[in-house]
Amino acid sequence: MLTLDPSLPAQGAAVDIARLLALRFPARQLDIRRRRRALAQLSGGQRSNFRGRGIEFEEVRGYQPGDDIRAIDWRVTARTGSAHTKMFHEERERPVLLVVDQRSSMHFGSQNCFKLVLAAEIAALLAWSALASNERVGGLLMRDTDHWEMRPRNSRRTVLALLSALAEAPESGAASTDEPDHNRFSTLLRSVRRVARPGSSIFLISDFDGAEQADAQEELFQLARHVEITAIHCSDPLEAQLPPAGRYSVTDGQARADLDTGIFGLSQRFAELYTARVDGYQQQLQRLGIPMLSANTTQAPLTLLRNIYGGAAGPNKGTISTTVKHGT
Repeated sequence: MLTLDPSLPAQGAAVDIARLLALRFPARQLDIRRRRRALAQLSGGQRSNFRGRGIEFEEVRGYQPGDDIRAIDWRVTARTGSAHTKMFHEERERPVLLVVDQRSSMHFGSQNCFKLVLAAEIAALLAWSALASNERVGGLLMRDTDHWEMRPRNSRRTVLALLSALAEAPESGAASTDEPDHNRFSTLLRSVRRVARPGSSIFLISDFDGAEQADAQEELFQLARHVEITAIHCSDPLEAQLPPAGRYSVTDGQARADLDTGIFGLSQRFAELYTARVDGYQQQLQRLGIPMLSANTTQAPLTLLRNIYGGAAGPNKGTISTTVKHGT
């Protein structure tokens, strides 16, 4: 029996498959079909209107040549004396591709969990929500030396395969024996371009290490021309602000060193560099019309996503107790 409180941040340094499976229930509080409206609010864009019968009523406006006469609002027409047409907002099918960064830079966290775990739980919530909305969902996971991919399908088996792959990420310290390859981010985007069909909805979940490289920016530009992208930036408080003055032992999983945070001006400069880097990511994405959500290891993934894709909290709010059978 697993007790899961979705209002709390993710926990741990390794992805727990049982938690990913249990997130199926709190994911019911999300409606991934709202993504178009949410994206418009975040990026400053507007939703597209299509003539004809859609799934969501938009407005009534004066009749224009070419409008479908079946959409005429006869009550408004009779009241105003001139023809008026009902407009609908059409949600076209968009296969969902969850792109999750599992490189060594994601194996970091100072509070609650590693960024890797945060990203996995965000991806799991989105995957379950997409499946519940009868969407095709697939995934692409990028690691230091290889990647895993599955093209979008409307299948519970596909979601389970994705969750299993998320939980099979290399352990901290075993992710790579080499220096981080910042060019891997451009490799990730190149793989996404190969897998994603035009019109797909892409969730890019990453710390964006290497996104400032020229090759990565070009790949992102080309990708954004053909698909709808939501960027989810994963971070940890220690990346933005050094700990109080003192000497600390630090490691990257391979080597160990001492860090003196008491050096004059070091903490301020560290914070400034981080802010400039994140601002750079956000400006780059805004130029391409891509909204960026900020996810932190101190946040509950469900709370973050519900602010965008949720409405009133459903019956699964609070602590959820569910039995998870492995291998199902």
